[in-house]
Amino acid sequence: MKRTVFSGGTIITSDPAGRRTSAIAIEGDRIVALGDDALALIDGSTETVDLAGNTLVPGFRDGHCHPLLGGAHLAEAPIWGIANIDELLAIVRRYAEEHPDREWIRGFGYLPAMLPRGRGEADVLDAVVGDRPVWLTANDGHTGWANSVALARAGIDASTPDPPHGEVVRRADGSPSGALLESAQELLRAAAPPIPHDDMVTGTRKALELFRSNGITWGLDAMATPEDVEVAIDVAGSDPSLPRVAVALVARPDEWREQRTAFLEARERARAAGPRVKVETIKFFADGVIESGTAALIDEYTDQAGNRGIPNWTPVGLTEAVTAFDKDGFQIHIHAIGDAGIHDALNAIETARRRNGGRDRRPTIAHTQLVQPEDLPRFAALGVIANFEPLWAHLEPTMVELTIPRLGDERSRWQYPIGSMVRSGAKVSFGSDWPVTSLNPMEGIAVAVTRQTPRGEPPGGWLPDERIDLDTAIHLYTSAGAYQSFEEREVGMLAVGLRADLVLLGADLDQITPLDLWSVPVERVWIDGALVSG
Repeated sequence: MKRTVFSGGTIITSDPAGRRTSAIAIEGDRIVALGDDALALIDGSTETVDLAGNTLVPGFRDGHCHPLLGGAHLAEAPIWGIANIDELLAIVRRYAEEHPDREWIRGFGYLPAMLPRGRGEADVLDAVVGDRPVWLTANDGHTGWANSVALARAGIDASTPDPPHGEVVRRADGSPSGALLESAQELLRAAAPPIPHDDMVTGTRKALELFRSNGITWGLDAMATPEDVEVAIDVAGSDPSLPRVAVALVARPDEWREQRTAFLEARERARAAGPRVKVETIKFFADGVIESGTAALIDEYTDQAGNRGIPNWTPVGLTEAVTAFDKDGFQIHIHAIGDAGIHDALNAIETARRRNGGRDRRPTIAHTQLVQPEDLPRFAALGVIANFEPLWAHLEPTMVELTIPRLGDERSRWQYPIGSMVRSGAKVSFGSDWPVTSLNPMEGIAVAVTRQTPRGEPPGGWLPDERIDLDTAIHLYTSAGAYQSFEEREVGMLAVGLRADLVLLGADLDQITPLDLWSVPVERVWIDGALVSG
């Protein structure tokens, strides 16, 4: 069996003590020795890897992302991260001209802060594409923007009622403006052609290759259907050079009882297909997002009297569904951003624990943005994992121009309490929410450590008490993700007997400044001991 020994740099094991080691030896897909014991294994047949003063860490684990749907977006109009309206319109026009066969022009990922109150107008899109439907989605995934043809194709007009848990934004005369919030986007989805299976397969492969090149060796796709499971099995299940994937199936408020059987069948299909794709998680959307005014708040938004957001479930309905899927043995994963959404999610998990009895369930609340101080200790008490997307915890344009003005100063100080959550003893994991924002773990780690922009703003960091140290940040992006996926005895640390998922970074993390973390590249990646990138 092939043996490889790595030495000559900083090796961060990501164990609870944050220990370093001088060397690591792997045989096959396993780590077999550390430190002097690893060096003692070198003989004439041993491959050696000189780290050249750089840093070796465990493979990154993304606890909340969307490679399936995000991969499909890679074939759409390339508007991800665009923050200038003229640039966005030019891209949409050019894409439409270059794709005359596309029945619908779609795109994902524009930054809503460039629009008044984050909401687009149909006639602005009409000016660049007026002959076909155009449907764009903001990077938050909760706000849609359609042209007049798309609105007409979906039958959306002044007489269209708001769907449950959604809003058709209207002009003063009652006509639809072109902005669609939350479930109102489903009106467009019902009219648009579905994404072909082959396109999903191609896009998912491209997405997982992108994950791999950024050092991510496992990810939880947090928004999938039973049909998507087949895509995941076709791609990740058959190619050991790609990251492993866990799939969370989305439970819908009006359909979850009917979905239950299909979800159980999807879980069994994945189990039969092998260990690389797992379907053990159910996803719930408790609410929307603060920047669109749809996250569920306990008190009203400061910029809109009477608005407390759009809860996607009633508290009773969420509790009933969470309890049912928990009884089926699924792990619960709840998108909750507003303080009311988080409160309701904690209540639902607490009730499921009480009704279904004790077991190792590891429920997760994703994003965990606005946490009422009195709810924070409940995470540890209930065994709830707080999954943060650490890249969001700095003063980027959406935060400055939309979120903070809608919350006001006091509530804004409750946002992304990563440090407080760690100090409380709660389990915490990290993710990217790609394609909502960058999937590069080093950028998220940089923010977790500094709470600053790449330019170092503000001095000392935004809400500096919520900063964490480098070792903790790496732990949350590696071994904590293994805990979230029930695999901490199998992977996630550089320890003897665990799987050899490794990432070589292009710097010595112990010798650079915290702001330099933003630009540290991934040089090489090993999955199960095999070099797969670099």
